[in-house]
This record gives sequence, C-alpha cells and structure tokens, in this order.
Amino acid sequence: MPKRTLEEWEDDALESVPYLASDEKGSNYREAAQPLMLDEEPAKVEPRATVKPWVHFLAGGVGGMAGAVVTCPFDLVKTRLQSDIYKTMYKSQAETLVAGSRPRVINLGIQAAMHFKETMGIITNVYRVEGFRSLFKGLGPNLVGVIPARSINFFTYGTTKDIYSRAFNNGQEAPWIHLMAAATAGWATATATNPIWMVKTRVQLDKAGKTRTYKNSYDCLKAILKNEGIYGLYRGLSASYLGSVEGILQWLFYEQLKHMIKQRSIEKFGHHDESTMTRTDKIKQWCQRSGGAGLAKFVASIITYPHEVVRTRLRQSPLENGKAKYTGLIQSFRIIIKEEGLKSMYSGLTPHLMRTVPNSIIMFGTWEVVIRLLSDV
Repeated sequence: MPKRTLEEWEDDALESVPYLASDEKGSNYREAAQPLMLDEEPAKVEPRATVKPWVHFLAGGVGGMAGAVVTCPFDLVKTRLQSDIYKTMYKSQAETLVAGSRPRVINLGIQAAMHFKETMGIITNVYRVEGFRSLFKGLGPNLVGVIPARSINFFTYGTTKDIYSRAFNNGQEAPWIHLMAAATAGWATATATNPIWMVKTRVQLDKAGKTRTYKNSYDCLKAILKNEGIYGLYRGLSASYLGSVEGILQWLFYEQLKHMIKQRSIEKFGHHDESTMTRTDKIKQWCQRSGGAGLAKFVASIITYPHEVVRTRLRQSPLENGKAKYTGLIQSFRIIIKEEGLKSMYSGLTPHLMRTVPNSIIMFGTWEVVIRLLSDV
C-alpha cells in the first residue's frame, strides 16, 4: 500500500465526518452534506415565517368579504340555474346552437361563449325586471356566512397545518400535511355555517312580486324554523361535506403553485429574501400567487361541481304536495340524473366559474395583503 501524505489523511477525515453515526441513524446520513471549511460561511437558512392565528382569522374574513361583494350577481345567477324552479325560465340555447358536424373543440368553445352571453343576459334581465338591488339578493346572509366561513377556514387551515407539521413531520410542510389541514378546515367550516347558506339559498330562489315568500333573511330563518324545525337549517349538509373536497383540492393546488413560484424566485434571486427584491418584483409575485389561487379554484370547481347542484336542490323549499322532493345526497343524484340527464349536474357552471375564480383571486390576494400588514403586530 503506497504511503499517504498528511494532507490526504486530513482530506479523508473531513469527508468521513458526516457519516460518523450509529447504525440506527445511518439512514439519515445517506445524503450527508460536506463539512464547512474554516474559511467558509454557513449557508443562510430561511427562518420559517409564523403567523398568529388571529391574523389568519381576520385576514380570511376580510378577503372573503371583498370577494363576495364584487361577485354577488354571479352567485345569484348560479344559484337560480342550479335550481329546477328556474330551469324552464333560464333554459340554455347553447346545445341547439352548436348542433352540426363541427369539431368538438370548436363546439365547446361556442358553447362556452354562448353560456357567457346567456349569463350576462340573465343578469341584465334580473336588473330590468327585479331592480338593481335584486342583483345582490342574499348578500346579507352571504356576508354573514362568508366572513365567519372564510375566517374559520383560513384560521383552521393555518393552525392545523402548523399543528400537524410539528406533530407528525418534524415541523416541515408536505402535501399530505396540506391535505389533512384542508380536510379539517373544510369540515369545520361546513358544519358551522350550513344554516347561513341555507337561508341565503332560499332568499335567492325567492321570486319578486306577489309570489314572494320571504320579506328578508330573518323572515326566511323564522319560516324555516317554524315549518321544518332545526333540522331544516342543516339541509344539504351532507352535500357540503362532499363539497369540502373542492376546498381540499384548492388548498393542495394552491400550495403547490405557491411552492413553484417560490422556487422560481430562489432561482432568480439566489435566495427567497424579499429584501433583495424590488417593489415591482414583489407585486409580480403577489399577482402570481393570487392568479395561482384562481387557477386552483378553477380546476377544483370543474372536478367537484355536481355537489353544488345537489346541495342547492336539497335546500329548496318543498315542491311536491308540501314534501321535499330531494331528501338525501344519493337520492338527489339519482333523481336529477334520471329526470334531467347527466348534463344537468353542471347547470350554472359558467356563472359559478365567473364568480369563484375572480372571487378566489380577490380573496387570497386580500388575505396575503392583510397578513403582511398585521404580521408584525
């Protein structure tokens, strides 16, 4: 064996330092980092930002309120198109318009354009027939529901994400941590706010004029309690639990998109340190994250939309001989598909997307701004 110099022995010793561990811990060092030389500085470690729970609660409520006010007219149209009460009145002409031998992609594009035109036509018709205030029917209970719903959702998600990551993953985030936190937030939000959404749906389905049933949201609440009892306030809860899948998917997609945006920032600036970013770069990154929230909502809504139709039907007033036509989740799916076809499960999808996508952009964008403003409080 050839003789080795002192420098070679020193190099070997330095290389072996990261691997000096017991067999029990050996697996943790399979990708051990090289030791620092005396003249090297340790890499800058980004501290994990912590946001106080009450900041999540307040920011979520403010963001939800801003999005709800701006997109309320689309919510009204979506609810009416989901209901079979307005099915004949607002029947779409998109299917007959695109009948022919054109390619499927072109037909889908024409249908989308027609649905958009019809949605704007319904909004215009509601404005002419029922007045400007009718475009914001249900906004009262909507805000009463949105503010606590978004506050609870963001608060529960942020808090449980931190708890789960610390308890099960050494304080590190991961997609399965996001999944658990989003599921917890969705179920908690649906249970707490279902009575509010029940009142909002009934008010939005109530026609104006002599056939009007409820004077206002409070009158609607009293009528439900008198005629249907406490149970009536929780109609559609099973569909809301099913609908929590949409929120779960949105949070998962949003977190992944936000991670991608962060990685691009690291590649550009060398480290995710906002002190080295210009104001323009910060605004661009904020717009990217907000746009990512809208994209995440778009994908999640397309996947889970049928539950929206079922939930609206479950919350309708009794229609047949004083009895509810739709009594359960599975039963509602069967009746709707049998009587109206599978396409009816996507009734109101266009106004829904026109509402929820910008709603998510506004809501998450506002949420991030409020968190930034209050993070040092």
